[in-house]
Amino acid sequence: MKLLIVTSVAEFQKEILSIFKKANIEAFSRTEIDGYKNTNSVIATRSWFPGEKGGNESLMFFSFTENEKIELLFQLVSEFNENLETNNPIRAAVVNIENYI
Repeated sequence: MKLLIVTSVAEFQKEILSIFKKANIEAFSRTEIDGYKNTNSVIATRSWFPGEKGGNESLMFFSFTENEKIELLFQLVSEFNENLETNNPIRAAVVNIENYI
């Protein structure tokens, strides 16, 4: 069992859901996050003002799943990123789980 974490800009939600389906990852969670490319004092200063949004609307998906499914997902994400016309690739990471219930 491993923890899969996938992040992207919100515009790619449909594509990520399709990738999860093709990789047979049926159980996962999603949360909205703000994504930042450059963290500097200007962004930190702006965050004090609630009317200004400093980050990009992004999403984080996570799933506890088997390694075989993760390998296919990584292949599909790599293929997606190769054809990307923007500088916002889908990111994926895996964390080993020592124990779980």
